[in-house]
Amino acid sequence: MNEKRLESPEKTQIFASDLAKNIEPGTVVALIGNLGAGKTTFAQGFAKGMGFNNHIISPTFKLISEYVGKVNLYHIDCYRLDSSFDFLNIGGEQYLNPIDGVTLIEWPERINDLWSKDWIYINFKRIEEEPNTRLITIKEALD
Repeated sequence: MNEKRLESPEKTQIFASDLAKNIEPGTVVALIGNLGAGKTTFAQGFAKGMGFNNHIISPTFKLISEYVGKVNLYHIDCYRLDSSFDFLNIGGEQYLNPIDGVTLIEWPERINDLWSKDWIYINFKRIEEEPNTRLITIKEALD
């Protein structure tokens, strides 16, 4: 387990960008945290680290954003889903083993029965006394 304290959105994006440069294709990264915890900010930095300069937003209303490149990025937001059945019903299983890319999943709690010990889990926590500070905990496998 690895823990990082990041004092600004910019530092969160830099951290995510650096992490993305070391992630292998086929990896699924679960981004766990409340609204406003920094998941989308992290995803923006992660995408930049993979070479995508597109305007990355949370795909809440379309559920899945695909960015095609040397290594593809699949950015999924499960917030509007009620269950893993809904996720699988939209073809989500193809993103759980992304041979040609990396999958980032926001609100993975909605599909927790599909979680794998092989995923990377990143927990985001806002520090109430410091509004721009986030505590990020990275777990590289489930216990």
